[in-house]
Amino acid sequence: MAMRILIVGDEPHARSALEGILRARRDVLVVDSAVDICDALKALQERTYDVLLVDIPMPEVSGIELLDRLHAQKLPVPSTIFVTAHNQHAVTAFEKHAVAYVLKPFSDERLNSALDAAIRRTQDQRVSRFMELLPYLENLVSKTSRIAIKTKGSILFIDPSDVAVVEAQGNYVLLERLSGSYLLRDSITAIAQKLEPYGFIRIHRSVLVNRSFVEEIHPWNTGEYVLRLKGGKELTVSRTYKRNLSSLANFWVGVNGFLAD
Repeated sequence: MAMRILIVGDEPHARSALEGILRARRDVLVVDSAVDICDALKALQERTYDVLLVDIPMPEVSGIELLDRLHAQKLPVPSTIFVTAHNQHAVTAFEKHAVAYVLKPFSDERLNSALDAAIRRTQDQRVSRFMELLPYLENLVSKTSRIAIKTKGSILFIDPSDVAVVEAQGNYVLLERLSGSYLLRDSITAIAQKLEPYGFIRIHRSVLVNRSFVEEIHPWNTGEYVLRLKGGKELTVSRTYKRNLSSLANFWVGVNGFLAD
């Protein structure tokens, strides 16, 4: 597996030494460098990395705080190795789920051992993510994509992609299509679990929406959002569920921090 690695540190000699070790490895495809946290955040927003090598003491913002900012902005956090001359931060580093803590001056053997551990974690995370996605992939390749509902004394088969919104109404839920709606006796929680593989997300404790129907997002000063759907219907997203909006697009351009808490 070819790895993409980002080095973050303000010491040129340390960065150069790390680059030399990394470029000698056959399993490293890309080695980039950032001199401070601002440069690192920009790089991590623009590109996906598998492993992060980061110093701790740096001007203005520490390497540990970099991980906090990645979490706050809901950016992917690569497998992280702290490379530093200060041993007093080790406990905090491992609390942040660091793979390794390498003290300067470091040997090639010590750093390569830490890299091997980081790469194994990255591989394990990819396998785990694939297993999570497998049920959804199976649904995508399935020949039938229909759900059966009981309405007016008969069983009706409908395509879930035709359903725009599901809203709780007491002990019932209302499935809304552009061509009509159906009132079913079920809970919104049970329906949410059944429709999640078909692209439905929860935006309120009583509302699910089909991602494919969402055309626009509008933020409110209250911290809530309004979704505009095909056909003009608008729905309010509560603060509790706004994190789910990140799944509305495969990637976001020019909107960094838009959905941050």
